[in-house]
Amino acid sequence: MTGRKWFAVSSILMAGALLLTACFGRTQVYGVKPPKPLDPSKPDVVVIGSEIEGMYLARAAVEEGLSVMVLDPREEPGGQLLQGEMLYLDEPFDRSGKSLLQGRVKGLFDEYKKGTIRRLPEYEAYFASLTEGIRIVPGITITSLSTDSSGGFTPTIKPEGASPTRVTALTYRTKNGEEKTVSARYWVENTDHAALSSRLGLKRIPGMETVFPAKGKDYMASSIMMKFKGVDWQKFQKEVGGLPKAQRFEKYGGNTDVSKDYAYGLGNIGKSYKPSSKEVFLRGLNVVNQRDGEALINALLVFGVNPADAESVKHAHDLGVSETLKVRDHLRRELPGWENAEVNGYPRYLYIRDYDRYETEYVLQASDLFSGRMFPDTVGIAGYALDLQGTKANPWGTEVGKSDRYAMPLRSFLYKGYGNVIAAGKNVGASAVAYGSARIQPNTAQAGEVIGAILGLMDSRYELTSIPEDEMKRLQKLMVKRGIELTGKPGRNLIEGYTPEQIEQVNQGRLVVKPKS
Repeated sequence: MTGRKWFAVSSILMAGALLLTACFGRTQVYGVKPPKPLDPSKPDVVVIGSEIEGMYLARAAVEEGLSVMVLDPREEPGGQLLQGEMLYLDEPFDRSGKSLLQGRVKGLFDEYKKGTIRRLPEYEAYFASLTEGIRIVPGITITSLSTDSSGGFTPTIKPEGASPTRVTALTYRTKNGEEKTVSARYWVENTDHAALSSRLGLKRIPGMETVFPAKGKDYMASSIMMKFKGVDWQKFQKEVGGLPKAQRFEKYGGNTDVSKDYAYGLGNIGKSYKPSSKEVFLRGLNVVNQRDGEALINALLVFGVNPADAESVKHAHDLGVSETLKVRDHLRRELPGWENAEVNGYPRYLYIRDYDRYETEYVLQASDLFSGRMFPDTVGIAGYALDLQGTKANPWGTEVGKSDRYAMPLRSFLYKGYGNVIAAGKNVGASAVAYGSARIQPNTAQAGEVIGAILGLMDSRYELTSIPEDEMKRLQKLMVKRGIELTGKPGRNLIEGYTPEQIEQVNQGRLVVKPKS
């Protein structure tokens, strides 16, 4: 579907979105300010890329009275969610088993868990509802940036020290070859290939090469989502999920479980598969039941993908498509209920987990997560295992432990030395190890919503990078209206008593943190 076709069918998707709203109900109406007319040459906020995490930021900013425009380097909107069809959603929990979902993203997960949003058209309708009224310009290419130390906006109360650099304008080329320039108060990096942040002259946060030895830069593998039809899920659940735990784990791999909605684990299915090349790998399976014999699997890894290089993406996508057919035959042999499974089409894009990320004002470390640390500028409460997916050097990856709840500070979403450039989604400022947890969609979606709201609610006397503590407390209290609680007690400190040397090992991913008795 071309960018033009996306807009041609947007009314259809919106009709679907309205139907979903009618069926599911709107949990809460956010914001009280009327929408601001958009001047496409001078919006308040320009978002580069249309990954869903940044769209929560965009929606919240609009709801708080700001004008927003999205410039998307991709030909189609929706990124990993719509184009990559990464439709298996991971929910964060604290160590007591309490869900950490908050804010608007909780509504998506509620419908996902009920089974009403499982298939691509349902996600497309949700995305259309989320982005209603926000102009998305697809297929653009950034050609230049302009910066200075004030950017046409000087807070009446200036931060101490040197004034941060501000991006003042961006020139881009449309897919039709026309050059345009836009200025804005705030800019958001929301791509999977650092389209904006790679131009800021910042230091790259060291990646997976610091965890698993590699020559040069390295990243967690990308994936191609595998779509199937003709699956007898009831048989699958009964014959695998119905086995006694010890027998199930022995046959299919530890932690294997199959419910009426999901299946996970199944590591032995991956171990027994022989990939066609060293560029692909089948790990354990995350499977979602999409209803009526359709299922989607997140498990097929592709190594060495450069999402900033169209040829690299195409090569990886082609590899994934051809390998999916082999995996289908393997699943037919190995899994009950999958004997008649057929490939149900292919996603148009990849699920990109990891790419170049650049220094933010604060870079989260694994020790921050494991200590349950809270921050004065908290914009998100997160959780999830520190799950480092495989690389070519270590295809199985590793898990260095599961944190309790932890905080994500605003500073980890603000690029270092810049006063008005924000990181969204998988661009979060986190070390390679901390990123294993911080990266998941609901964590950064919640933070994105809070940041978007803050842009419209903050006292204009202050710089975004130096909001005083009392003002931040006021903003955090306002987030309660959005169903987001940002204060409270810290999570459990799982590294209490560790020596400085042990903490450094934790931060490097060389020491697994185990729960205390």
